[in-house]
Amino acid sequence: EVQLVESGGGLVQAGGSLRISCAFSGLNFDGYAIGWVRRAPGKAREGISWINFPGTTYYADSVKGRFTISRDYANNTVYLQMNTLKPEDTAVYYCVADRYSPLLTFAQTMGVMEFTKYWGQGTQVTVSS
Repeated sequence: EVQLVESGGGLVQAGGSLRISCAFSGLNFDGYAIGWVRRAPGKAREGISWINFPGTTYYADSVKGRFTISRDYANNTVYLQMNTLKPEDTAVYYCVADRYSPLLTFAQTMGVMEFTKYWGQGTQVTVSS
């Protein structure tokens, strides 16, 4: 029973920062990547970042240089630190998890995770202008 629970969303002004969290359970992190996918009204889902057990990370171009993903093994938690937030970052942010394969490119791994069956409930991030 895989469980992913997001928290930390809220309202922030453009240029501000926010850190959201994903508490996970029921999976072997050794063989998984855990990441974040966001969905905004009227827009397609967008995979933005992932991290695997060794700590390898991936960032979509839209957030590269602004967002940082990290993990806390002791607390079974993955974080997404979001800096220099823009109104276009407004979305529901979902924590996702899937088996990790080194045969895929980093971007392909993100693509797979966008359609994984392991999703959290989501946390709303709203960036005002």
